[in-house]
Amino acid sequence: MKINRRYILSFIILFIIETLIALYVHDGIIRPYIGDILVVVLMYTFIRGIVKKRIRFLPVYLFLFASAVEIMQYFRFIDLLHLRSNRVASVILGTSFDIKDILCYLAGSIILIMWEQFVDREI
Repeated sequence: MKINRRYILSFIILFIIETLIALYVHDGIIRPYIGDILVVVLMYTFIRGIVKKRIRFLPVYLFLFASAVEIMQYFRFIDLLHLRSNRVASVILGTSFDIKDILCYLAGSIILIMWEQFVDREI
């Protein structure tokens, strides 16, 4: 496994940004919307950082994954696992469904598709 330093550095920076948003930003735009858009980009940079071969349709797969997690929130999956009191599990799996989150994941995926189309032409 060969590490792509550019993507790993991007991942680390985005992880720090996401953590700061989660801990210190309590507004109506950045935390609920920008944070959800960035989470798809965060997962993308991590995968591209550790997987040497480019994965075709990766932004689409990430959108589907993020949407599946959001749908699990609709069905209160965290409660079915009896993990609501576990802070880490609650943050990772989420506790409340919101269709706007899925739209944010879609926006993040579209940004990544545009990134792959116009900026990142590595093969």
